[in-house]
Amino acid sequence: MNTQAADVAHSATRLGREELAALVASDIKAGSFVNLGIGQPTLVSNYLRPEQAVTLHTENGMLGMGPEAHGDDIDQDLINAGKIPVTELPGASYFHHADSFAMMRGGHLDVCVLGAFQVSAGGDLANWHTGAPDAIPAVGGAMDLATGAKEVYVMMSLFAKDGSAKLVQACSYPVTGVGCVTRIYTNEAVFLLGADGVQVRETFGTTLAELQDRVPVPLTAALG
Repeated sequence: MNTQAADVAHSATRLGREELAALVASDIKAGSFVNLGIGQPTLVSNYLRPEQAVTLHTENGMLGMGPEAHGDDIDQDLINAGKIPVTELPGASYFHHADSFAMMRGGHLDVCVLGAFQVSAGGDLANWHTGAPDAIPAVGGAMDLATGAKEVYVMMSLFAKDGSAKLVQACSYPVTGVGCVTRIYTNEAVFLLGADGVQVRETFGTTLAELQDRVPVPLTAALG
């Protein structure tokens, strides 16, 4: 494996789910239109700052979603695609499910943040089915988001329960989208995917060399 010797930004501890969500939120460019997938990605809404002016889109038909709702702010008719109660920001709008999917498919989203079972070194995404005989497929709008958004960020744990890496040379699970993932945010590292292969931007509680021993794809340190 080709591990570049250059230094990688490093912190001493692995990130928790909330810390990872805050990191993703801080990386989203100001003024972006963004969709947050079901699971870990929904936490990102809680860490977007007002000055970022990010507009959140939900596939069930809303633009201008705010953070999760709690207590007296909960309205059971106001939920995201994961059925989590959310708030609305000034100027929020609502529309038909078909219009929501037209936005997704039409290239109107700058970023979508999705969970994943696997991501390949070439940016292929597998996040709707493990292929197991007893597994229930749950594709939802993942295929539309993966192919329609200008950038696809993945949030996931880097290793499965059996210790195998979810960042792989080629996906063994059914693929959601081909060559669509540009970044992977995990509890142990941030990976950048592109023409230069898989680059490690920063690590958490581990090192580039340690990652290379466990991840079956060539890793290099991101430059700049």
